[in-house]
Amino acid sequence: MTHEAAGVPTTRNDEDRQDNVPQDSDDVQDVRQDEAGEAAAPEDAEQRPEARLARAVQVAEQALIEFEIAVETFRVEVENFSRLHHQKLGPMYTRLDELDALIAEARAAKTGDPEDQRKAREARAVVMPMPGVDELFHDWMDTDGLSPEAAAMLTEQPVRPPKRVRPSEEARRLYRELARKAHPDLAQDEVERQRRDEFIARVNAAYGRGDVELLKELVAEWEAGPVQPPAPLSESEELYARLEWLSRRKELLTVLAKELEDGAIGSMLRMAPDDPDQLLEDIAEQLLGEVSRREAELAEMTQ
Repeated sequence: MTHEAAGVPTTRNDEDRQDNVPQDSDDVQDVRQDEAGEAAAPEDAEQRPEARLARAVQVAEQALIEFEIAVETFRVEVENFSRLHHQKLGPMYTRLDELDALIAEARAAKTGDPEDQRKAREARAVVMPMPGVDELFHDWMDTDGLSPEAAAMLTEQPVRPPKRVRPSEEARRLYRELARKAHPDLAQDEVERQRRDEFIARVNAAYGRGDVELLKELVAEWEAGPVQPPAPLSESEELYARLEWLSRRKELLTVLAKELEDGAIGSMLRMAPDDPDQLLEDIAEQLLGEVSRREAELAEMTQ
């Protein structure tokens, strides 16, 4: 706002100052052009294709990490649910199979019908099936060798089964913190990737057991480790290759997530996402009712 606009008369000093300002000198034009160039430089740099591509890579990396965390969290729940399902409900299923065989055998003994006898043999075969290779080695070996349970047994250490389907909130928080900080996809070279792979394998094992204390130790270990400086922007070709790798990795994770969700255990977990442990209790109660009904049926047939 000028003095005139504010109702203040122009003084001689104001006129002198206005006269002393060079309006169209070459020096002033050069300074203005330099200032304009400096102001535009950062904006131009941000518009470079390589810069936009680098930001896209960073966004894709973070999105993939969050996806992997979600898939691994669900995988642990599926694995724990499967083990607890076997521990808590396995004996009930076995008892039901045995009752089915006894009922079928009692019916065949009464009728003498060849069809009833065939059904009785089939029911008895279910109780004691011939184990397959997968069943013999279930939970004993994985891609990294012996499972923690098998290693514990071989070293005469007590096996620690999961206490619940879903690890505690503290374990989940620590796991997410470690996964986001130490994820192998953040590595910029093969040596760093290998270090992160080994560390995350230990994190996954601790989380699978719900071991909060070990997870805390791993947090401290990672924070005390070497801090990798951020890598400079790669060339556009390398950035495109990185995006392609991230895309392929996401496709593989999508397939894994689909298999987990569509599996029998995954489908059961999706029935009670908020309280899977209670789901086990509900199923156990239903199975106990089935056992009672079949025991009553067998008692009537054998009287």
